[in-house]
Amino acid sequence: MQLRIEDMTCGGCAKSVTAAITSVDPNAKVEANPAARTVKVVTSASGARILKVLEQAGYPATVS
Repeated sequence: MQLRIEDMTCGGCAKSVTAAITSVDPNAKVEANPAARTVKVVTSASGARILKVLEQAGYPATVS
């Protein structure tokens, strides 16, 4: 799943995004690119669940 996260602008943001995703699926593979404001996620969790946890963490995302 490829996500666009407009509010992810730095490495600290990327860490927070990664932590939010791995709180739902500890085995998720997360590649965050703050410069492009994109995240690639390989997870067994549902897309809706990932989007919800990111919203709760303050990083609303859209599927791109």
